[in-house]
Amino acid sequence: MTSAKSLPPEFDRGVVTTVHQGDCYVSSDVDLTYSTVLGSCISACVRDRAANVGGMNHFLLAEQSGSAKDRYGASARYGAFAMEQLINKVLTSGTGRKANLEIKVFGGGKINASLDDVGAKNIEFIREFLKAEGYSLSSEDLGGTFARRVLFKPHSGRAFVKRLDSAVGASIAQEELAIAGRRTAVPPVDDIELF
Repeated sequence: MTSAKSLPPEFDRGVVTTVHQGDCYVSSDVDLTYSTVLGSCISACVRDRAANVGGMNHFLLAEQSGSAKDRYGASARYGAFAMEQLINKVLTSGTGRKANLEIKVFGGGKINASLDDVGAKNIEFIREFLKAEGYSLSSEDLGGTFARRVLFKPHSGRAFVKRLDSAVGASIAQEELAIAGRRTAVPPVDDIELF
């Protein structure tokens, strides 16, 4: 692993905001850096080049299963909702022109050989989603058998990726499994019997 001193100078100053699973943040702050750690998850970094406004999301799975979708509604932990949310926020905060968007995507690693390749499904989803919406990627770092730490400057659009060692990757895989297994709490419905 590289030390913090090996970061490009612009990433070594200012405020750092951590982007967790299900998060989506947008800003034009020159001194802000978004940071996330990815295993099989995907993070998209979208920036309006003309307005110098950018954002980052972090989604866990490509899509919700049918029963989870009906029961829990849309969630930013899932690809389509996370991507639409990020793109819409950047468009609203920026010029509103899709042609000005620059899109970079990261993650989708297979960091646990004994599990299904969720990362590959996430990669397939992000490529198909962007193609269907008419967007092209300006940069990507997808797949592999390692975890990543991604830093993104929303104002400049610069991204920095650090590949993490296998011990960190194993820890991330356990976290992702635990989060994927959790159910969003559904408020209890009072039973009312009408005659």
